[in-house]
Amino acid sequence: MASGDRFCSRRRALQLAFAASAGLILAPRFALADANAVADEIKKLYGDKKATDGKIKLDVPQIAENGLVVPVSIDVESPMSADDYVKAVHVFADGNPLPQVFSFRFTPECGKASASTRMRLAQTQNILCIAEMSNGTLYSAKAEVKVTIGGCGG
Repeated sequence: MASGDRFCSRRRALQLAFAASAGLILAPRFALADANAVADEIKKLYGDKKATDGKIKLDVPQIAENGLVVPVSIDVESPMSADDYVKAVHVFADGNPLPQVFSFRFTPECGKASASTRMRLAQTQNILCIAEMSNGTLYSAKAEVKVTIGGCGG
């Protein structure tokens, strides 16, 4: 066996490194969630329970000029008493690599079920918010965010 058979040439090593880098960069674009992935995540959390519209005010921009920092505000109507409060709020995006973007947990001591943050959106997509109440009831709200790049529609 010749010594050149055991080792890669510099050119071959660079080709392999380039291919691996391209795969890492492009892989997230091909592995985006969809509405089915979001439904699967919700089913993992709540089984076959159905959420009804109402009680959630989901505030996201209709058009986000920068998908890297999209502001999100959530307010859920609730007395936040010991017997009736919001336990958790989960936010999902059907066009991101991972469908569940973030979650907030609340207790009656919070006084108000409200939260604000920023999220990263890879492309124009639907945002779905699910609020779980202390009695097990689920509420939902949905909004589409159009992500533009340089002021052009995305």
